[in-house]
Amino acid sequence: MTQVDEMREQALPLEEETDLGPLLDRIGDARCVLIGEASHGNHEYYAWRAALTRHLIADRGFSFVAVEGDWPDCWAVHRSVTLVPTAPTDPRQALDGFRRWPTWMWANLETTHFCRWLREHNAELPADRRAGFYGLDIYSLQDSLRAITAYLARHRPEAVDTALDAYRCFEPYGECPQTYGRLVPPDCADEVLELLARVRTASAGTDPDRLNAWQNAEVATEAERYYRIMFEGGPHSWNLRDTHMADTLDRLLDFHRADAKAVVWAHNSHIGDARATDLADTGLISLGQLARERHGTGDVVLVGFAGGHGEVVAAPSWGGRAEIMNVPAPPAGSLEALLTEAHLTQALFICSDAPRASWLNDRLEHRAIGVVYDPAHDRRNQVPTRLGERYDALGWFHRVSPIQPLHAESAARGELETMPSGV
Repeated sequence: MTQVDEMREQALPLEEETDLGPLLDRIGDARCVLIGEASHGNHEYYAWRAALTRHLIADRGFSFVAVEGDWPDCWAVHRSVTLVPTAPTDPRQALDGFRRWPTWMWANLETTHFCRWLREHNAELPADRRAGFYGLDIYSLQDSLRAITAYLARHRPEAVDTALDAYRCFEPYGECPQTYGRLVPPDCADEVLELLARVRTASAGTDPDRLNAWQNAEVATEAERYYRIMFEGGPHSWNLRDTHMADTLDRLLDFHRADAKAVVWAHNSHIGDARATDLADTGLISLGQLARERHGTGDVVLVGFAGGHGEVVAAPSWGGRAEIMNVPAPPAGSLEALLTEAHLTQALFICSDAPRASWLNDRLEHRAIGVVYDPAHDRRNQVPTRLGERYDALGWFHRVSPIQPLHAESAARGELETMPSGV
């Protein structure tokens, strides 16, 4: 049997939300479900990820969604969807506030529709059972420092000077901490570590504002390290970032009730198990790998997505304006090319249903489009992958369409991601 024949035989339908039933069965009682995307700019990944998450929250009692986004921006969304009295009543207003490039990742209609649903769902629940929306990423150094200073001014005014010392240390570099990492010795490390110690002391307990302050202090500490090592080359900055995301996920699980369960939204490059790709050959780890190692494969389900040709929202360069770009037919021999050859329009695969299938065990190129993309060099966007080890399930879409950003992307602002993969 050829690999294409195997794909046809193992494909499950993925046309209606009810088709998610086999995947929900596979998820079972898992505590963490990590759901990916093969790009940061395709409607199908966002829409189906949201559909699966709605079922996990409404039917399985999942506690929160944690996304590959900045903590302060996502905290504003969290306050809206959990009906905090002083927060916007429409989550779109919070999503409109996203300003760090690339805004389209979360400031889009697909995320807006989900967050509006989440707020409506939460409105029927007591405050302590409402599902939250959090950011896992590491780039919000300046915004996090500002948030910590405001928190301490309200609750621990005697500690405000510590926050101001950290803020002033970074102030010469404005909103561009890359300059700090590139041009100066690491002379702000002591300030942010002292700040973290102060905030940890002030943030014990289960009050959400304390969680917000603590996480912002963790972001500031890890971001300072990230910008110091990002120009060294090698896997260190990538690994620090994914470890920070895994640590944040664990912190959120600990903060919530004992039976808390988490949904994670991030690029395939993060939610997939790096050990099943050539990324591991260069020493890179991933959030999905760390989740499996920390919680066990029985409590973690990794769901990837793949797409064929169509259009995607991306930028031609770092900090550039978002564009709708053509996604060409996948390169010969790749996973996506084989799925195209199988004439599957949309399909769901549960990897454990066919453990001996060669297409799940052979290393095949698998497309990964980041925030920066050049269709003329699509071959560069391939990650050799043993699919059955990288994911527990895969959603496939023969044709992909662009997401709908809420606003036009402005010129580069704030802290840019600088990993070459752009994911």
